[in-house]
This record gives sequence, structure tokens and C-alpha cells, in this order.
Amino acid sequence: MKILTTDQIREADRYTMENEPISSVNLMERAAGAIAGWFSENVPVDEQIMIFAGPGNNGGDGLALGRLLKDRGYSPRIYLMTSSTGFSSDTSVNLERLKAMNLPPEILGNEEDLPGITPSCLVVDALFGTGLSRPLKGFPAKIIDHINASGAKVISVDIPSGLFGDDNRENKGGCIIRASHTLTFQVPRLTFMFAENEAFTGQWEVLPIGLHEKFLNEVRTSMHYADTPFVKSMIKSRRMFSHKGDNGHCLLISGSTGKMGAAVLAAGSCMRTGTGLLTVHVPAAGCGIMQTAVPEAMLSLDRSNSCFTALPTLDRFDAIGAGPGTGTGIKTSKALKQLLQSTRVPLVLDADAINIISHNKEWLRMVPENSVLTPHPGEFDRIAGQHKTGHDRLVSQVKLASEYKIILVLKGAHTSTVTPTGKIYFNGSGNPGMATAGAGDVLTGIILSLLGQGYVPEHAAIAGVHLHGLAGDYACSLNSEESMIARDISEGLGFAFNKIKNYRS
Repeated sequence: MKILTTDQIREADRYTMENEPISSVNLMERAAGAIAGWFSENVPVDEQIMIFAGPGNNGGDGLALGRLLKDRGYSPRIYLMTSSTGFSSDTSVNLERLKAMNLPPEILGNEEDLPGITPSCLVVDALFGTGLSRPLKGFPAKIIDHINASGAKVISVDIPSGLFGDDNRENKGGCIIRASHTLTFQVPRLTFMFAENEAFTGQWEVLPIGLHEKFLNEVRTSMHYADTPFVKSMIKSRRMFSHKGDNGHCLLISGSTGKMGAAVLAAGSCMRTGTGLLTVHVPAAGCGIMQTAVPEAMLSLDRSNSCFTALPTLDRFDAIGAGPGTGTGIKTSKALKQLLQSTRVPLVLDADAINIISHNKEWLRMVPENSVLTPHPGEFDRIAGQHKTGHDRLVSQVKLASEYKIILVLKGAHTSTVTPTGKIYFNGSGNPGMATAGAGDVLTGIILSLLGQGYVPEHAAIAGVHLHGLAGDYACSLNSEESMIARDISEGLGFAFNKIKNYRS
């Protein structure tokens, strides 16, 4: 699924109106109908609903929604904010339609007009949409403060009022709705992908409204939302007569004293993702642990009992992963440098491998092209410098991926994968229960396995992240967000593959 800018969404509306064709007010009706349908499925008809509509087209959506909800048996109260510039033409049409059915909105012109809102109410925020370009102040800000202070559940139409659709780095000092849910139209908004905006968007959902397929298929964007149908096209099918040698031989360099669990988790996940053969290079003292915990894997034992200090022969491996639990000591750092300088196959680097590079930033130029790095935000900042927002971090992520010709996977709620050409893929699977020790080691094993099976690195990263999230969602369904551990994610990989392969659009 593509992520479009505010300007592109506006162009999609225009193209749809001209080529379907459909009038703007009827397209607004279609959008309001999608939200009314969501209400029918999720909100009881006896809910006390208060709709706050602005003077522009977002307000028009709200007015149309109020009328449609009334037709479905709800009893919404509707409040319309005035403006010195008047109402948009489509909002004016919907205002007259409300009056015709004897449901005129109450007009909000100043603070004295603001109604009381109890915590038991459900507030619909249709004040301002994605076209907003400056922070909200004055009377609109007073309305937002009033709603936010009420303690009521808030559902925002398209986007929380006061939040910009694309870049909020300069959105300072204004008021923004704090929604419980955001119901947006057709495609996700870039602003939904960043942690700093979660307090405003709450749980968001995309509702299709029939924007023209030709435009959506042809519009060019560097930003994508990697959902299950998107990832399905990347997953390979196995041949009936394939054997283990056809499915790749991976090398995993992992573990140190006290951190052998990282090697166990990454190795087990690598096997469960389908690698034909796996060799794990571990400190000699880890031999018994690995052969007991992951008997399917072969072992290469380091000359050191406690950490990674030397490379095995590399010429028999199709892909190599390094970093989980290795530590960052001097000998380990030297061995990692040797790996960067000598390997000729795709690499996936995580955890301590990234931490070592953060202390030796010039080594980034040694990383083979199209290698996959999987930092969490803290590890990324150690390499790229501190960042104030997720949007700032994304800008740096794109810059580093391009400069060093690597694939950067920045882990988080909507893990972003950036390619050397500047393409950005936000992940659409996963849940907060995956914020648990060892989950990153599981992801390393998944991506390593896909690389070894011959997936192009870009697809290995995107599909690996999505599989990881789906496995986490399955684990959450069996347990809970609080009780999940990393092994649960690894054990859910079979479900994740089946969900992708059996997906029907």
C-alpha cells in the first residue's frame, strides 16, 4: 500500500472526481458513509455522540456523518464552528441537508458556546483535516483544549485536528486533538508512522472510499506501507524436488559469556524461517548450550571460550549474520572488522555489531553494499547522532542508506526499512508485546535465513520484518502483550508464513 503526501491525496480526489466521474459533495458522502459503516460495526446506537465540525471539508465530512448516523438510529449532537471566511461549498451543502431533516447543528462562535462534555460521551473530531499548514491557535485551539480536557473518547475523521499530514517538525506551540481512534481515508498518512504522534492519533485505521484505481496504481511515491498483500508477492514457493542445499547455508556469528540466549534465539528463528543449513559460530564454551537448544544447527567453535575473536572459513556460506550477544570487546571488534573486509555475501548486522561500528564509524564504508543493518532507535542514534523526533530519524535513515548503499531497518512500532535508492517501507504487523528482550535476535535470524535462501536483500528485510510482526501477533493472540517472550515470536513463524501464503484479497 502506498503512503501519499497531502498534495498527492488532494490530487487523487481531483482525479477521481474528473475520471469516475463523481462530484466533490458525493465523494464527501462516500467518505462519511465509510465512517458511518465503521460506527455501525463498533459503536452502540445508544452512545452519546457529539460531533464537532469545522468550516472546511473536514467539517463537511462531520456534518454528512451526523446525518447518516441519524438515519442509522443514532442520536448525534452536532456543533459547527464558524469562520470569518465562511464555510466551504460542500460543507454548506451538508449544512442545508441537516436543516432539511430537522437536525440543525449548534453554532460555535466563541468560548461561551462550548457545550459541556462528560467522560461518558463519544466525541467525533471533524474540525480540521490534512490541509492544515500552521499550528492551531485562538478559538479553534480553545475548542481542542475543551475536548482534550473532557476525558471523553475521541474519534478523529481523517486526521486529528491540529496535526499535519506529512511533516510535524515545525508544528510547535499549537493545539492538537488527542484521539482514541483515527479513521483515515484510502491510504495511511506519513505522520501516523512516528512515535511522537501516537498520543494524538491513538489507534488508526484506513477506510477505503473508492479513490480512482488508475491514479493509485500510477502515482509515484518513495513511501509504502508493507501489509500482508504487499509482502505476499515477495514470498517464494518451494519446488517439490528441492533439498536442503537449495535453501541456503547461513552463518550466524553470535553469543558470548552470559549472552548465549541471543545465539539460541537467532539460530532457532533462522531455522524456522526455512534455511536449508545453518552454522553458528559461538565461543567454545557455548557448544553444549547450542547443541542442546538448537540441535538442527551445526557449530563452528571460536578459539576463545568467552567471545567471538576469529572467523571461520567463509567461502561455503550464502549469507552471514553477526552481532546478537557477541559483546563489544577489543578482540571481537577486530574480528568484526575482518568480517566486513573479507565477506563477499550479503550480511545482516544487529545489536553488538552495530554498537561496535558506532565506535568506529569509518567502518561503515567497509560494510558490503546491500547489507542489512537492524538497529533500534538507540543503536541508530549512536551511529547517526541524536534525534529529537522520529521524522528527524527517518531523514537520517534515508541519508545513511543512500550514502553507504545499505539497507537500514529501524525497529519500532512501524519498523521502517530504507533502501539505498531512498525507498521507505513502514511495516504493518506487530504489537507492543514485542518490546521484549530477544525480539531483535529473532528478527536477525529471520532476515539471515531469507538472505541465505536467495531473497534479494531489500525483500529479505521487508518480508522478514513483516513475518516477525505476524508471528508476534499470533503469539499475542495465544498469550498477551505482557506475557510474550521472544521464543513465542519464533514459534509463531509457521503461522506467519501460512497467513501470508493463504491471504486472499
